Amino acid sequence: MRLNLCEIIEMPGKSLPFSCELETDRLLVPAIKSFISPPKAEGVIRNSAGALTLTGTLKAEMVCICDRCSAEFRCNKEIPLEAKIGADPSDFDDPEVFPLDGDWLDLSDLLETCFILGTDTKFLCREDCAGLCPVCGKNLSDGPCGCKKEIDPRLAVLGQLLDKKHE
Repeated sequence: MRLNLCEIIEMPGKSLPFSCELETDRLLVPAIKSFISPPKAEGVIRNSAGALTLTGTLKAEMVCICDRCSAEFRCNKEIPLEAKIGADPSDFDDPEVFPLDGDWLDLSDLLETCFILGTDTKFLCREDCAGLCPVCGKNLSDGPCGCKKEIDPRLAVLGQLLDKKHE
């Protein structure tokens, strides 16, 4: 989606509200299985003394895969939006500023970038997810497995000392 900002570029104090749904094809990462509904962004672009800023929120409801136990879970994500928009060509070298194309802003590109940067680096079904047993593959969040804990081979000699003590 492209927004024409000609109405507010030259008029400090003006603002332009926006609301849009994002296409999900460029937002999928391996931990996101699917989107329950398309991510929706709402906010406003303001001209404050010649500086354009975008503020708002981006909401997404997804089905994700836990990075520790591989279980599917629903995730609701709300990302606060705050971005600088630059009309001056000297701003284009700044990675913090989203450039205008004339009077036009590529809102989809800006929102996709904000979604990717605001998404967690690790998707967990719950904070205390214990993951899977590396030996048998049981989900340790459901309880302990029956596997015997392996001793680090570098500490095997110490284990022999403990065995002698018990004899």
